[in-house]
Amino acid sequence: MAGMGKLLAPFRALLLMLAFFTPVLVPGTVAAQGGRDGGREGGRGVVVIRDAETERMLRGFADPLFRAAGIDPARVDITLIQNRAINAFVTTGNRMFIHTGLILQAGGASELAGVLAHETGHIAGGHLARLPDEMRMAMLRSLAAMLLGAGAAVATGQGEAFGAVAMGGQASALGGLFAFTRGQEQAADQAALHYLETVGWSAAGLERLLERLLDQELLAVGRQDPYFRTHPLSRDRLDFVRERMRHGRAARAMPPAALEGAFAMAKAKLHGFLDHPALVLRRYPAEDASAPARYARAIMAFRSGRIAEAAAGLDSLLAEQPGNPWLHEMKGQVLFEGHRAAEALPAYAAAARLAPAEPLIRTAHARVMIELGEPALLPRAVAELEASLALDRDSAFAWRQLGIAQGRLGRMPLADLALAEEAMLEEDFPAARFLARRAEEALPPGPARLRAADLRNAARRDNLTLDQRAAEREHERRRR
Repeated sequence: MAGMGKLLAPFRALLLMLAFFTPVLVPGTVAAQGGRDGGREGGRGVVVIRDAETERMLRGFADPLFRAAGIDPARVDITLIQNRAINAFVTTGNRMFIHTGLILQAGGASELAGVLAHETGHIAGGHLARLPDEMRMAMLRSLAAMLLGAGAAVATGQGEAFGAVAMGGQASALGGLFAFTRGQEQAADQAALHYLETVGWSAAGLERLLERLLDQELLAVGRQDPYFRTHPLSRDRLDFVRERMRHGRAARAMPPAALEGAFAMAKAKLHGFLDHPALVLRRYPAEDASAPARYARAIMAFRSGRIAEAAAGLDSLLAEQPGNPWLHEMKGQVLFEGHRAAEALPAYAAAARLAPAEPLIRTAHARVMIELGEPALLPRAVAELEASLALDRDSAFAWRQLGIAQGRLGRMPLADLALAEEAMLEEDFPAARFLARRAEEALPPGPARLRAADLRNAARRDNLTLDQRAAEREHERRRR
């Protein structure tokens, strides 16, 4: 039919629009990032940043909001993604993703709090459960309109009938979906304002974010922040927030000073690790004697290979904040990666003592003990790793370190068991099955042997599932 490509343009627009909403539902390929300062951005994968200080800061803001919404904070996972764009989104399974760009570009702690409150509104409102159905219905309505248009064209012999019916149906599908998403966004805003008032924090940050999104409407799609594309804005939303702020009892209350300070330090740390040194110095010049500025400059010196300067900068901060576990941890990392492991050990020990519930710190502490190569330290390293894994059993790196420590102590069955755990997390099911079977055969009766048997059976089932998926993909490929 003549002009078919032109008539399909609205349908392609619908597909493109749906693609913009995909980040709300699917986090994409997430590659674990062991370090703090490296990683890839762009189209080559998503880099996840693990940092105890930044994660604790995010929890400091999010957990009170979760409780205000009646959500158990332990049931929500928060993941930090290295990406300079302003964005935050939630997925099914109560998973919240925060871009580093949101922290780096936030005008203050209240703006971050506003975004977290809004995303909490999406979780509490069950919006994710309904959005996929609405997206499918929009697609089906658009397809139905195209079929009706084609039928009308055949019946009347007039190609214009196809265009009229198809374009009208697609416009209706787009309008319905946009109305649904705008309604969800306004509902999340309303919930966010309630949560902020409940905890006693200002909604000024949420207002500033909406003002920024309003400015984004004028930009070309390729220049818009992802937050705009996944959180459609209407002027009514901004007006609603402003009106509520004028009458809200918490309109002038800022987050507590401790949270403001934690936000400023975490932001400085991210700048220090992620920005070019020239940008760090422009943002935190030498004459700026604040703690965040000195923190950022110390980290910049570390990244530039000036280990002594970085350590001296951290020591000056520790003289003022001796009970700050994150400064001790940072000093430990600087010294360890600067090939001064013996000096790093006391710093990590202090960090672990001050923050015993942080598995990342306890794992790093154990790693230093292992790398020092002193047999007397190995039992302590094992104890530290077991404490870390009791807090977070999903750390493949911690299981590997435990396997190394057990192996150096001559406890080969326990080493095999730890490495089998690592292999399962890495989805290397043949290796997991082999290691678990070897551990099971050598371990005496007891919990460890039962765990080895469980791992062996689980690895076999998961491997079969993977084989079945591969066979199905090959069958589908041959059918084509």
